[in-house]
Amino acid sequence: MSATEAPEVPLSVQQEFLCLWDKGDDMGPFGPRFHIVDGWRVRGAIDLTVLQAALDDVVERHEALRTTVVRGEGGGHQRIFGASIVPLEVRDLPATDPSDTRPRDLLAEELLNEIAADTISVRRLPLLRAVLGRFDGEDAVLALIAHHTAVDAWSMQVILRDLAALYAERAGASGPALGEAPQYREYAQWQRTDEALEAGRSARAFWRAELEGARALALPTDRLRSREPVFTTAWHRFSYGEELCTAAGQVAAATRSSPFMVLLAAFNVFLHRQTGDTDVVVPTFTPGRSQARFQDAVGSFFNFLPLRTDLGGCATFREVVGRTRTACLKAYTREIPLAHVLEEAPDLMERVAVDGLASCVFQVIQTPFTMADEHVGPLVYSAIRRKVLSQPVGSDIPDGMLLCLETDASGDLIGELGFSSNLYDESTVVALVAGFREVLQELLTAPDAPLPDYRNRTDTQE
Repeated sequence: MSATEAPEVPLSVQQEFLCLWDKGDDMGPFGPRFHIVDGWRVRGAIDLTVLQAALDDVVERHEALRTTVVRGEGGGHQRIFGASIVPLEVRDLPATDPSDTRPRDLLAEELLNEIAADTISVRRLPLLRAVLGRFDGEDAVLALIAHHTAVDAWSMQVILRDLAALYAERAGASGPALGEAPQYREYAQWQRTDEALEAGRSARAFWRAELEGARALALPTDRLRSREPVFTTAWHRFSYGEELCTAAGQVAAATRSSPFMVLLAAFNVFLHRQTGDTDVVVPTFTPGRSQARFQDAVGSFFNFLPLRTDLGGCATFREVVGRTRTACLKAYTREIPLAHVLEEAPDLMERVAVDGLASCVFQVIQTPFTMADEHVGPLVYSAIRRKVLSQPVGSDIPDGMLLCLETDASGDLIGELGFSSNLYDESTVVALVAGFREVLQELLTAPDAPLPDYRNRTDTQE
């Protein structure tokens, strides 16, 4: 396709930030494993011709899936291409008794792990692939893999929602009507408007004051980055059980907090016990979609926010939750891209750059549009959220660790911890997960029990 057929548009601030830690097409944000893999169980007879056409319709509908990021000195831009055919692979999965769901659930998860160990090129369009694993004619697993420069976790749910509607339409069945899709380029252009710039000015002043003297969380690594520069990301998966999930919900209700705030508060206490710090700055992912007009768009909107909590003087966990809640509300109502935050707090990531230390991002997943036994036209879709199988190689994360928690449909508190395996041993990760569970058990079951005497803000971590 000629350049005249591929319009150039400005990069979003998030894309500009990705370019700052560009390590080429082999590693980093443009590497082949900087991707997202999601899966859905699909019940009903699937017409492969219709599925292929619906996948292609999705790429036609969402420009981000056919957009490349052109990097280079002096800045870069997005280049949007015409629609192309989505690679669709069909596999027959081992036959099992359909009345015994457990073997099929594990086989579905094994398929997703196998796909997550695969790669997807940032230069080959579209930036989306599909794999359909079939147990039989009425039960299948649909897996989608997309490059993270084109999508985020929210986008994957939008893609599947739209795919289901487009499949129903092509199959001649009634389904939800889709309006015109907002495009990611519109978001990049909006970021340069006076409206966005004016909102950003007041938020910058907040972050400049909020993060004065702050240093983001960094934990010791098992190996030096300088000695092990080539990384892959492994994923350790676990369950904390229904009891802790229920307890977190009860504390949240009693403190007018969200479960995220309660779990982050417990993580803050855990980190204090690990590092000695009472001034705790934990980075977390956000959807980055403060503008409602872009909630149905596909693109790489995700953002980081540094959440700073002062534990000094907190006598009980309930007080820690209150401090954490206040920190979250202040931060989320003044969200701007991390690149802009760092311009106001240039020393924030100082510790993370130290050889022998690495970041640990905390996230509680609350994904919109998640389908659970949802009938759309002739098929029924259920998102595969619960995962119990760890994997040595999977989707890449930024250097360090990413701790994700989520409440699944059964009411269990499940989680996964992604880690750079060049820096950390699996035993270290297992110990961290177990240690945090002990802290959760202690704090959630007795939120008003006395805590150790937390000193005023200190900076004990070197």
